[in-house]
Amino acid sequence: MVPINFLRKIMYGLLAFFLFLTICLWNESKKGYSVSQRLESKNFQLSKNLHFLTRRVSPKSMYATTMADSPRGSSIPNGAREKLQVERFNAKVWDADSSSKNLPPRLQKVRKNYLHMNKYNVTFKGKRQSKKLSVNALLCQLANRLKVTMIEQTDFPFNTSEWENSMPEKSIRDSFGQLGTCAVVSSAGSLKASYLGKEIDNHDAVMRFNGAPTRKFEADVGQKTTFRLVNSQLVTSSKHNFLQDSLYKEGILIVWDPSPYHSEIPEWYKKPDYNFFQNYKQYRKENPNQPFYILTPKMPWELWDILQENSPEDIQPNPPSSGMLGIVIMMSFCDKVDIYEFLPSKRKTDVCYYYQRFFDSACTMGAYHPLLFEKNMVKHLNQGTDEDIYLKGKVTVSGFRNIHC
Repeated sequence: MVPINFLRKIMYGLLAFFLFLTICLWNESKKGYSVSQRLESKNFQLSKNLHFLTRRVSPKSMYATTMADSPRGSSIPNGAREKLQVERFNAKVWDADSSSKNLPPRLQKVRKNYLHMNKYNVTFKGKRQSKKLSVNALLCQLANRLKVTMIEQTDFPFNTSEWENSMPEKSIRDSFGQLGTCAVVSSAGSLKASYLGKEIDNHDAVMRFNGAPTRKFEADVGQKTTFRLVNSQLVTSSKHNFLQDSLYKEGILIVWDPSPYHSEIPEWYKKPDYNFFQNYKQYRKENPNQPFYILTPKMPWELWDILQENSPEDIQPNPPSSGMLGIVIMMSFCDKVDIYEFLPSKRKTDVCYYYQRFFDSACTMGAYHPLLFEKNMVKHLNQGTDEDIYLKGKVTVSGFRNIHC
């Protein structure tokens, strides 16, 4: 027979063990709560409870995952399909009021260096907006002040014998018909594994940039190319093989070259940033049936002025990026423009281009170009939803034709 005192000792020992275990678990849960609080303090937005996969989410809420996000082969019981709860996750899209304080220290220093250099002799004399313009007012400002034009045969010195038969006979707008919906496809690394190719190709026209390929990347970026905007550095670089590479033989080509601040065509012509004129003539000679235009050099600075007027701090005194130029060009051509991965999606990465393995946060935040401030403007102009930005990196803006000023 077991003594009663011995049984009591065992019971007391078990109670002490369970009490110790309870205290440990409580301490661990307290730590987890503390971690959660620290995450919130770093601007992580905790998503609210989303209801069901098939229900619509409001534009300003967090974002629903799709069936493609669930593991392959996972089965859902029939009775639970309508009650499937979407997983929670943290999400934040681009803030239209981002400032240079959001830049990493390295890029803050680069920005200050460019402000000091002022390579293009920028002497901005415009007025800063005292308060943020409405979307319609900003669209009117862009539509009324941007002259999206190409150099023509009648512009000096392109009307001289040296340029005979080199400039396109038709204007760029005569090279295409009425465009309804258009896509601007950035070259961002976050386009990888996006599976947006079919959606992109469903647009009436597609704008691509520089040496961004479609072959082998059709599933993510599509295969249609209506316009390709290239910079003068690419046209003159032997590395890009501009004259021979078949990549450039499709669609309407537009080349741009940075000029001194608001210089006229003759002044810029004497001292271009990259002297691409000979290669341009050679390309036109070898491909006379392909439309190939030169963007008027004042237009980038007209856009730069508007960016500066609508930014509360000084922006880099360098021309806007090819991406931003392409966006406003398509806004002048199309009724509606969908812009892909100019603002980063949930796939945000420091990989610069979807077709290369080159890492640099400047490709997203900007260094030479005032990219951060361009993204602020595009986010402010967005007429789509934050879900589209987060899930697809897609921003929707109105074309200039639809604006009532």
